[in-house]
Amino acid sequence: MEEGPRYVAAYNALEEEFALASAIIKARADADMTQEQVATAMGTTQAVIARLESGKVLPSTRTLERFAKATRTRLRISFTRETLSRQAAH
Repeated sequence: MEEGPRYVAAYNALEEEFALASAIIKARADADMTQEQVATAMGTTQAVIARLESGKVLPSTRTLERFAKATRTRLRISFTRETLSRQAAH
């Protein structure tokens, strides 16, 4: 079944949100830290870290920088050219 452009756009938006959540989870796991440990290092609560990992919130750059410092990682934000199939969805 072929999906319409609105479906593809919605799916791509979710994919990006969950890619960020996945990267946050991976960084914490690679640092061998619990949500509570990251929260303490950031000066926040475990619930905030859980929300970041849920993919339901889009954190600010400042929050991501604090998360990177807490997990001893480096935040890198980049722009990449979209593939033709994704450009067609817009």
